[in-house]
Amino acid sequence: MSKGRILVVEDEAIVALDIQARLSRLGFEVAGHASTGAEALLLAESARPDLVLMDVMLQGPLDGIDTARKLLVCHRLPVVYLTAASDEATLERAKESGPLGYLAKPFEDHELSLAIEMAMVKFEAESRLKQSERLLSTTLGSLAEAVVSTDRHGQVTYLNPAAGNMLGISVAEAVGRPWNDLFRILDEATREPVEGLEELCRPSGGRLLCEDMLLTTGQGVEVPVALSVSPLYVPEKGVQEDLRGRVLVVRDVAQRKQAERDLRESIARLRSTFRQTVRALASMAEKRDPYTAGHQQRVARLGRAIGARLGLPEDALEGIEMAGILHDVGKVYVPAEILSKPARLSPLEMAIMKGHPEVGFEILREVNFPWPVARAVLEHHERLDGSGYPGGLHGPDICLEARILAVADVVEAMSSHRPYRAALGIETALGEIRAGRDRVYDAKAVDACLAIMDEGFSFQEPRPQAPGGASEDIA
Repeated sequence: MSKGRILVVEDEAIVALDIQARLSRLGFEVAGHASTGAEALLLAESARPDLVLMDVMLQGPLDGIDTARKLLVCHRLPVVYLTAASDEATLERAKESGPLGYLAKPFEDHELSLAIEMAMVKFEAESRLKQSERLLSTTLGSLAEAVVSTDRHGQVTYLNPAAGNMLGISVAEAVGRPWNDLFRILDEATREPVEGLEELCRPSGGRLLCEDMLLTTGQGVEVPVALSVSPLYVPEKGVQEDLRGRVLVVRDVAQRKQAERDLRESIARLRSTFRQTVRALASMAEKRDPYTAGHQQRVARLGRAIGARLGLPEDALEGIEMAGILHDVGKVYVPAEILSKPARLSPLEMAIMKGHPEVGFEILREVNFPWPVARAVLEHHERLDGSGYPGGLHGPDICLEARILAVADVVEAMSSHRPYRAALGIETALGEIRAGRDRVYDAKAVDACLAIMDEGFSFQEPRPQAPGGASEDIA
């Protein structure tokens, strides 16, 4: 098997024949022989050699050095020069052409074989390196993120086109300058310079990730960015890690920030519409029962306050409030004459009234609330000892929202007027939940309700103050 195809370019015929014979003995295939630069260029096109042995001194308009340069540019062929005694100027030209080896005439067979094999290995390695560099350059150039690399002193050694566009500067203008002369990184919230970037110049530095940053360019332009900074370490003999520089990757997040703002505004509008819809639905039930108008809102207000006292998160408090506003929506099923009857209800009428939690559940069960609103509406008349309705549930089988609303509902109902009785007063209502604590009503909900009542809780929303601090209420 041939060790490689070699093109011999030598203008002395006897020397050329000797070289070709040696190549054959050494296991190489001779791709051809040329005595001039022009012949060499033609043979390189047709014979497709793996390497060229090139005599430096050739007759004609193209000497060996000029020919080698054309072969490298046009055909990417590695060249090993065959040299005899030459002047220093010629040798300097030869070095500048980037040959992969030299053979001084005369040479031995082992020198010829070693020079060719080393040249081919070196050329293959350099080709792979150049290919990797081109791939890396193409990859970095195509990235939307700005990439800036620096040396150990923080001076820019590279930036990709995206970085140039973001900073408003060309590669030539940036290279060699300190990176913090080109831009500054500020914390978006405090507008203070981000601490820690300079630490990456030291061996102890690590990778730094920054979100919600502002990049301020040398032209004073501010860009919302996310930043990643990584140190570049190179192992050295006797040294565990040697910091050579760092890579900064900067992502423009202006569009993401705008999208987040738009999303928050959209969610806020949806929440507002949702709450308005819930209140309209609750109002529908209250229109049929004018004597209890505002009851659901007051229960919702007290239920939320109890939940807050228990330390529930804001999201859970909103769920309790929604369930409170809707807890009696099932009364749309109850005839108006029963709702407004100014006397005790008959057993049949009471049975109809007790059906309102199930009706409310049926109305709400298909609504995709983010909280267990339908279940809380169904269970708000359940009691810990199983004496409630409609399911006769016990203790922990009743959801927390329903246990809180049960306390709020009883306190508000007993302290307000009803068609069949006058208001019993807040003290009577609080006495009821004290007496039923941990037997009928949830103990923690009762304790929370008593505590907030002691602190002066009011069922009414605070009234706005008139100018001068006086209440707008008219005596």
